[in-house]
Amino acid sequence: MTRPLLVFSGRSIPSFAKSVCETLAIQEGAIEITQFKDGEISVEIGDNVRGGDVFVVQSTCTPGNDHLMELLIIIDALKRSSAGRITAAIPYFGYARQDRKVKPRVPITAKLVADMITTAGADRVLTVDLHAGQMMGFFNIPVDNLFALPTLIPYFKSRYGSSDVTIVAPDVGGVERARFFATRLENAPIAVIDKRRSGPNMVASMNVVGDVAGQTCVIVDDMVDTGGTLVKAAQTLMEQGAKRVVACAVHPVLSGDARARLNESDIEEVVVTDTIPHVTGGNGDKLTVLSLAPMYAEAIRRIHSDDSVSGLFR
Repeated sequence: MTRPLLVFSGRSIPSFAKSVCETLAIQEGAIEITQFKDGEISVEIGDNVRGGDVFVVQSTCTPGNDHLMELLIIIDALKRSSAGRITAAIPYFGYARQDRKVKPRVPITAKLVADMITTAGADRVLTVDLHAGQMMGFFNIPVDNLFALPTLIPYFKSRYGSSDVTIVAPDVGGVERARFFATRLENAPIAVIDKRRSGPNMVASMNVVGDVAGQTCVIVDDMVDTGGTLVKAAQTLMEQGAKRVVACAVHPVLSGDARARLNESDIEEVVVTDTIPHVTGGNGDKLTVLSLAPMYAEAIRRIHSDDSVSGLFR
């Protein structure tokens, strides 16, 4: 007997979850989430989930701690309601940047979060563009790490073409992502930003490795947080003779005044996805949001049907 497919949503990205359910042609699961005056969260599942194949869609974006706790409580409620299989569908996985010890006496918070999700009762995880792929090894349950670039690349190809385009990695760690992008953009050349940091979210200096003169430079990264790196990278590229600079980032964290900083920069356009909710503004706003909901819905369908998820990217 096939287990019924059910999709529930937390409060972090309800519009994304709604789009996923519309693509799958199913009704979104009934759930009531309330918060007491002292901040405690209470969850009540409104549908029968016994034996069901359940997906909980929740990004752990700002406020990250609240959304993470909400996810854990929902998973626990489903486990105690005898759900057959629970998948934590986390389009944006917060705390993923804290994936190693960079100095003594600091935690590896990404590992802690992975343990909490597993302990709560999740049977597998479905996410998008983890900051570090090796983080999948923090889990003792299956992890499907989807890639947003196959959704983003057609947009850039149609808007900017493939001639006189150079793909730029904002640091050495992003070279693999840039190479993936460049290969599918008719083997466009790659440049790398040699970035030196003076502290968290603080960039001291940048140098460009590669020829960007007269090129449309596409900076490719997994996320944009304060925007400082992108802004300084764009300035450096323009100083090296770039014709124009556009940016591509999967997760639009956009902390503080990041959006205003990007709008005032040399960057012509910042293309992101809807793993974190943001609304595009009016004149002068450089943010373009592309939806990953169709791809995410297809991944959910494949997991439910026991089909290959990697086949999405061949």
